[in-house]
Amino acid sequence: MVTVQSVDYLGDYRLRLTFNTGESGIADWAELAHTVPSAVPLREVSEFRRVYLDPWPTLAWPCGFALAPEYADRLVTGKAPAWEKVPIAQTA
Repeated sequence: MVTVQSVDYLGDYRLRLTFNTGESGIADWAELAHTVPSAVPLREVSEFRRVYLDPWPTLAWPCGFALAPEYADRLVTGKAPAWEKVPIAQTA
């Protein structure tokens, strides 16, 4: 299971994330903030920059928006979560 170990705000909609897998990288979250209806408060950079890790640890914002670590990992590394690689059982 992938988790976010640290998050650093870099300006605008860019975040540097480090994961428990040892991988890290920078991603621009502008598209997410401007296309996901529940992320409307994050369109204001002053709100977006308030990102933190909640106890799970999940990327979270005081406005109540949170983002699964698997999605964050995919955006930063370009890799699909391990559970997406598991073959679906065939039924007879």
